[in-house]
Amino acid sequence: MLRAFMIAATGMGSQQLNLDVIANNLANANTVGFKKSRADFQELLYQEQMLPGAASSPTTQLPSGLHVGLGVRPIATQKIFTEGNLQQTDNPLDLAIEGAGFFKILLPTGETAYTRSGSFKIDSEGRVVTPSGYVLDPEISLTEDTRGISISPDGIVSVSEGNSNSPTEIGSFELVKFINPSGLRPIGQNLYVATDASGDELTGVPGENGIGTVAQGFLEMSNVNVVEEMVKMIVSQRAYEMNSKAIQSADEMLQLIGNLRR
Repeated sequence: MLRAFMIAATGMGSQQLNLDVIANNLANANTVGFKKSRADFQELLYQEQMLPGAASSPTTQLPSGLHVGLGVRPIATQKIFTEGNLQQTDNPLDLAIEGAGFFKILLPTGETAYTRSGSFKIDSEGRVVTPSGYVLDPEISLTEDTRGISISPDGIVSVSEGNSNSPTEIGSFELVKFINPSGLRPIGQNLYVATDASGDELTGVPGENGIGTVAQGFLEMSNVNVVEEMVKMIVSQRAYEMNSKAIQSADEMLQLIGNLRR
């Protein structure tokens, strides 16, 4: 009976974490470039009371054993990097990646981060930066005389300056990809950093070597499916309730034992 308490408690704790993950997905349903997460679980160890194949008589053996599981535990929260829907904005510095890839960002600490959110701005020095002010890598800078910005699908940036109507190429966007993007570590602000699990970054030109292209005037929205997350939330809630019911049932059984009279 005491074992049932602990088993059900692990189930309740796991469903609580599952609900936390679902709540975060729903909270970021309208966050540009956000990628939903999924909680993965793993069964705990088993107590072996009889082994399969053990002798049941001098001439026979058990066809199956007797194993009692000890519950469940969370093992991972995996990011799902499916593409979100593109939303047209007509803002020349709004960029979406069609396909695989990340924009490369330089953090104030000197560390490199990566993002799918292409909502870029211009800072006081004319540099292209994220909404948090982090500089794009490689750096792209504009001047006060810049009148128009054109970014091709392969990332080449052209502008018109002063009274000239001839476009001038001032730089290009580079994209990076990873052999295991799910191994990236999210650090907030739509940013990720590389880990040993993600592998090294593979830098390339948009549209080449399996890297996606750049769409100017569009933003990639969150890939959260609100209806799907609501269904998951209901299932998680019911699983939590069933585990709490198992604790209640075990408590009632102990109460019956305690009330036995000789």
